[in-house]
Amino acid sequence: MSITIPVIDISPYLSSSDAHDPTVQDARAEVARQLDAACAGVGFLQIVGHGIPSDVRDGLADALDEFFAQPLDTKKSYTRPGENRGYSPPKSESLSMSLGVAAANQMNDFYEAITVGSERSWFPGLDLPETSYPDNSWPTRIAPSFRPNVEAWFSEAGRVSRVLLTAFTDALALPSGYFDGMVDHSIDALKMNHYTLPEGDIELAGELTGMGAHTDFGILTVLWADRVPGLQVLDREGTWHAVEPAEDALIVNLGDAMARWTNDRWMSTVHRVDPPVVDGKIIRRRSAAFFFDGNHDAVIETLPGCVGGADGADGAGGYPPITVADNINAKLAGMKSGLAPTDAGREAARVTAAG
Repeated sequence: MSITIPVIDISPYLSSSDAHDPTVQDARAEVARQLDAACAGVGFLQIVGHGIPSDVRDGLADALDEFFAQPLDTKKSYTRPGENRGYSPPKSESLSMSLGVAAANQMNDFYEAITVGSERSWFPGLDLPETSYPDNSWPTRIAPSFRPNVEAWFSEAGRVSRVLLTAFTDALALPSGYFDGMVDHSIDALKMNHYTLPEGDIELAGELTGMGAHTDFGILTVLWADRVPGLQVLDREGTWHAVEPAEDALIVNLGDAMARWTNDRWMSTVHRVDPPVVDGKIIRRRSAAFFFDGNHDAVIETLPGCVGGADGADGAGGYPPITVADNINAKLAGMKSGLAPTDAGREAARVTAAG
């Protein structure tokens, strides 16, 4: 079978018109309906009408090129072992281990990445844990335009994430502002990826994993990526399907927090990235995933109206409550240190059963 990743125009939620205007209300209701169908059906969607200027997108691409073009030893000086910040060299992570599913060679993901995110200093007056809100390592010396370009994208991706959360609130028939107190000091992170095999002819021998099968950890992910093959999503029957971004679209998927909140009414879909190969040749693939994860102390527990689960029976009582930080930290320990989390059974079973 095939699956369809719907393209949804979210511009009604960006409209400056009066939100009480019946025409605006109808348009937003239709967007919310489409989002509900996509989140329940596949857990992935593509959005247009997001309002991110093209120059901000181009600046992000330039920032990735500027940093990843540096020599490996130079980039390694920004490595932060065990933290979700800084540089990650090739084969230093295994995203499948975030679900406790070991790769043949455990740290086998053949991508490099640099990650920035929310810092404690952004939220004066709050006593936030450094483990969840560490300082960033900006490569200002070697890539002078990297920081301003990345900060511009980070701001826009955060804005879009909050627009989507407003629409999700409507789609779930929750009171307006339901999630506001859970995201006012959100742990947000931008992981910028580069698939590092040289472009051109190459002999592809053995198991080569671009990015291992995993689910995302937080509320939702906003992804910019080159329009080349690589990203694949896993359907309910255990079959992988390729996904490429539509023109001017961003890919959005739900994370584990939203799946837990909805008791799997909405899906945190397992996905992976295969090495970008076209006609036997490696081609460049860059991506930037903005993870909108929620406050570190927000409790993820079943939302009103979702106790019955996706089918009214499976997991009817819901997942056990867990904070956003504990959920993230358990999966990061698997990804970076190979320590399997104890509460990823539903997702892990789907990965191991995949064809």
